[in-house]
Amino acid sequence: MELVTPAIGLIFWTTVVFTLLVLLLKKFAWKPILSAVDERNKSIKDSLAQAEKARSEMSELTANNEKIIAQAKVDRDIILKEARDMKNEIISEAKDKANIEAEKLVSTAKEQILNEKMKAITELKNYVADLSIEMAEKILSSELSDVAKQKELVSKALKESKN
Repeated sequence: MELVTPAIGLIFWTTVVFTLLVLLLKKFAWKPILSAVDERNKSIKDSLAQAEKARSEMSELTANNEKIIAQAKVDRDIILKEARDMKNEIISEAKDKANIEAEKLVSTAKEQILNEKMKAITELKNYVADLSIEMAEKILSSELSDVAKQKELVSKALKESKN
């Protein structure tokens, strides 16, 4: 029994010391420990809330950035389309101006050709007239030298004028 008694005493005193320790801890340390744990839990919850808020803000910023990028692409496409249209319009205007200028040059060339043609025709007519007059003078001078021929020529002219 002797061996049983010291073990019971040890159990008894261990229980008493443990109970006293629990009471002392409950009285003095339990509240600060629980408040520290609660504070730590609150801090963790706040950190998680802030992280979630930051994640939400990041998602929102990403969505806004995507919207801005999409709008920038649309604006870029509009500007490029306007630039292409402006280029095509400038090219079209240049072609129109070139065609008008070419038509003016062709018209001017045609006028010059016509003027040169008329000038050549006039010169040719004048030459033919001069040549005809010269031949008529030679013929008349040879015809008028003879008196009989002159009378015949006058009577022939009178007959033709009556008809």
